[in-house]
Amino acid sequence: MSSKPFGSLPIAPAQVKNLNSLGYKNMTPIQAESLPHVLKGKDIIAQAKTGSGKTVAFSVGFLDKINPRFFGAQALIICPTRELADQVGKEIRKLARSVPNIKLVLLCGGKPFGPQVGSLEHGAHIVVGTPGRIQDHLKKRTLNISQLKTLVLDEADRMLDMGFADVMQDIISATPSSRQTLLFSATYPDDILAMSRKFQRNPMNITVESKHESNVIEQLFYQVKKHERNNALLALFEHYQPTTAIVFCHTKAQCRDVAELLQEHDIESLAIHGDLEQRDRDQVLVRFANNSCSVLVATDVAARGLDIKAIDLVINYELPRDPEIYIHRIGRTGRAGEKGLAMSLFAEHEQIRVKGIETFQDKPCLIDSPESLDRNSTYKLYPPMTTIQLDGGRKDKVRPGDILGALTGDAGLEGKQIGKIDIFDRSSYVALEHAVVRQALNYLANGKVKGRAAKARKVQ
Repeated sequence: MSSKPFGSLPIAPAQVKNLNSLGYKNMTPIQAESLPHVLKGKDIIAQAKTGSGKTVAFSVGFLDKINPRFFGAQALIICPTRELADQVGKEIRKLARSVPNIKLVLLCGGKPFGPQVGSLEHGAHIVVGTPGRIQDHLKKRTLNISQLKTLVLDEADRMLDMGFADVMQDIISATPSSRQTLLFSATYPDDILAMSRKFQRNPMNITVESKHESNVIEQLFYQVKKHERNNALLALFEHYQPTTAIVFCHTKAQCRDVAELLQEHDIESLAIHGDLEQRDRDQVLVRFANNSCSVLVATDVAARGLDIKAIDLVINYELPRDPEIYIHRIGRTGRAGEKGLAMSLFAEHEQIRVKGIETFQDKPCLIDSPESLDRNSTYKLYPPMTTIQLDGGRKDKVRPGDILGALTGDAGLEGKQIGKIDIFDRSSYVALEHAVVRQALNYLANGKVKGRAAKARKVQ
């Protein structure tokens, strides 16, 4: 916690008093780092997780600029889920007590459209909502954000994961170029950085989290004889017992063989390599990203562009010839401050590659024997989710919110039972908890998504 009080900021005394009454006396690190820039009207891209105090950081910033006499949308906060939007809305209402006559409207899917229209007709200073529902109001011209002063993208990485990239682009295009854009994300994958470059003006980069966490990747090397490599691979899984893993291989044939080996030992895995059709490749990556596949067996080329937040274990079935490729491979684990594991198998003829990695990293490699591993022969690995595929995608104007609304509406599923939703041109993929897959498929066999029938099947 920072020792800097809110009173040290150039904000109204009434707001400082209100913050103090809410128990906010000293700023958290994310607030202390970001608020001075926000109050000056600068764009920011900030790494911040839930619980870091980011809602106060962006709210205090835009509340300072709100004109109560102008009943148009002056601040728009976009959140990935209805639950988060509701939470953010409640927090902002508390913080807005210091500014008289401020109106906030919540625009989320799963709620009746009509009352939202009615609220907007009387004007609103602050709008908080989910991407799909905000876009709906823009299309129906029930929401006008042409005079917006501040745009907040909260948990932007999660919104991209949920397939909202195009929707967010549509929304942002309806805002004035003079707006202030505040982007908050738990991680900085390439697509977040690309979004920042596209929609922000010289943003201040706030990376408080990384200053307090260290990305530690534990690296171990296991020397094996050629015929022992498969057994050593199984030993690594049975010892470390990961929930997610990537196994890197050199060749397509090797990928297929290793994936089959793992499957035979009840470690559910999928292979990805250059021989796969694009549709099959997309399905594999979707399933791995949405937790309906636990282990990916991949060549370096096939794994390009893969961005998964939390991978417990990276295994090099064979060492690459280039030390830089090794570094790139193991960098898939240990992200966002989490500890990671990188294990490598090598035969005698690969010792020169170990030496190359030592030279490149300027530190010795820790070498052990597979016999040292304590094995749990009962270990099995099955993913927590199942993927279903629906006909209809981006070209059919299908959005994640449409699918989510259908499944949580007439189908009767709870939001927490639904995982990542991916929208492609002509098809969509949804991750579901195993227990509700049959329920979802039964509904979709006769029910509708966005007013039309949607054929659905389980992806296996």
